[in-house]
Amino acid sequence: MELRSLGHPFRGRSTEARVLSLYLPRELLFDVPASSEIKNNIALSGTYTKLLIEYLDGVEANLSRLAAVDLPHVVQTTRDMILTCVSASASNIAVPEQHSTLALMERVRRFVQRNLMSPDLTTDRICRELGVSRTRLYQVFEPDGGVHHYIQRRRLLSAHAALSDVSNRQQIVDIAFAVGFSSAAHFSRAFSKEFGYSPREARNVAVPLYLGHAVAPMSEVESAPSFNKWLKTLGHSR
Repeated sequence: MELRSLGHPFRGRSTEARVLSLYLPRELLFDVPASSEIKNNIALSGTYTKLLIEYLDGVEANLSRLAAVDLPHVVQTTRDMILTCVSASASNIAVPEQHSTLALMERVRRFVQRNLMSPDLTTDRICRELGVSRTRLYQVFEPDGGVHHYIQRRRLLSAHAALSDVSNRQQIVDIAFAVGFSSAAHFSRAFSKEFGYSPREARNVAVPLYLGHAVAPMSEVESAPSFNKWLKTLGHSR
């Protein structure tokens, strides 16, 4: 079962085959949300598609027996079945893609956490080490403001935890360099923008328990739900 739009030219080759073609006006499908999933030149599959094929074969075989009053019902049924097939196919495609995206996000987050203190933690290095394209990486982290923003936020959270630790007497500039910032001025500006107060003022801010745990390197056995729980605690639930 293939869906094609007459608004697009079609070029290709086909072998000898028996084909049943059904032409539908666009207006018949555009009044429901599921129609947004209909793309040009897509193939449908699955149980619902098999039922639709059997139904259309039955309609073709019984056309001579149908009266004029039957046609509106045939059209409505055909329309509903097509939309059902499109929705089912879109769901089947979306689930694996969603799982793939979540798996990649977790791999990148673990890599970033393990290499947070490394001065060469760059987008290029992440792509090279994890075997992912820059385009794909940007797509995955677009909701977080981009890969660079995500890395910087992780570094700022780590710095905040160090500054709030009463037992840590490092100088602010040393903490900034330790978490991967190359400039004290840049660190101070980014920190103030992120938290609303300066690194010096953070010395007097008690770090919440969850923040202290969050900046510690994640173990290989830590699962994604704990990270999501931490995000929700910060008020950044996904």
